[in-house]
Amino acid sequence: MKALPILAGAVGMAFVGGSAAVSGRLADAPYLTVQSLRYALACLLLLAWARWTRTSLHRPRGTEWLWLLGVTATGLLFFNVALVQGSKHAEPAVLGVAVACVPILLAVGGPLLEGRGPAPRVLAAAIVVTLGAGLVQGLGRTDGVGLFWAAVTFACEAAFTLLAIPLLGRHGPLGVSVHTTALATVLFGAVGVLAEGPGAVTRLRADDLLAGAYLAVLLTAVAFLLWYTCVARLGAGRAGLLTGVAPISAALTGMALGGPSPQPLVWLGIATVSAGLALGLTGRAQPSPAAAPPPVPAPPPSPASALA
Repeated sequence: MKALPILAGAVGMAFVGGSAAVSGRLADAPYLTVQSLRYALACLLLLAWARWTRTSLHRPRGTEWLWLLGVTATGLLFFNVALVQGSKHAEPAVLGVAVACVPILLAVGGPLLEGRGPAPRVLAAAIVVTLGAGLVQGLGRTDGVGLFWAAVTFACEAAFTLLAIPLLGRHGPLGVSVHTTALATVLFGAVGVLAEGPGAVTRLRADDLLAGAYLAVLLTAVAFLLWYTCVARLGAGRAGLLTGVAPISAALTGMALGGPSPQPLVWLGIATVSAGLALGLTGRAQPSPAAAPPPVPAPPPSPASALA
């Protein structure tokens, strides 16, 4: 097992976990408009990186547009909507635990999309990582509506990886990142105009723009590229284990920013996640077929069915 893809996935998930405090600063901002600007900036940065590294980008064709739209609509647009709506009915820990269950789904669904069966060792590791992440997040209060949005959050987070698998062979991590951020710019912009009005951009404060820029650079341009590189090299099943790094990063970032020291259960959760990562990321791995162009892909499920 090569260390670089593992490091790429871990760093990407660390950025995701550490961004919670920054995202919270956008609570009073025109959220959809900020998201559109965030993805636009991220797309420009990724295009500049492609030009600087002389990486060829391919125009999507045929059903690839449907896969890209599936990734963008579920993994970006609906995911953010679910977080906003879910926070009105559930404590953050509830949504965090829902996301923490993603390694199990990726350990099963990822290999199936890659044309092979789930690896028992990786599946066992995914269960361990999920239990550890749940301990780190803790449990929270919610109602029925909150549980619904938690389930939507779980499905969308998984779809962000699973629906990208058929695209990685031809487009690579950089191509998938460029195309999804471009589509996200359009989708968030259109929904933002309808929900927040065309003048929402004039209501943005300087700190809103700074927070959006931070998210565009680290959480989007850098994290997307690192994550999809990890998925392409390790396969979705093993890469999914590294989502357990996100809640650990969130807990440690909160402490570094002046928050209280984590409770003993949190430290136990960190140790459990570490054990799961050691179990799943060691040993001989099956090569991921993402490195080779896949056959003509079938269209992905519609966003509605992906959230069912």
